[in-house]
Amino acid sequence: MFTIEHEFDATVITLIDETGPNTRPLNEDVVIQTFDDRVIVEQMDPDGTQVARVIFTLHQLAELRLALNLPEGNYRIEKED
Repeated sequence: MFTIEHEFDATVITLIDETGPNTRPLNEDVVIQTFDDRVIVEQMDPDGTQVARVIFTLHQLAELRLALNLPEGNYRIEKED
């Protein structure tokens, strides 16, 4: 399950872990905040004491999107002017 909320300067997507009974422990929700110039991914650690945060530039996010569908190797995305 997930939710999408549009705020003043960001869109916030929350991925909610759902699982059936006796299948596995639930993971903390993943919160994704998208801004004009960056994307922030956050998740509370399993102990519930700290938030792990990763900030992607839009270029890094584009590289990640491509990397998910490419075979092993080294790649460089040439910027278009």
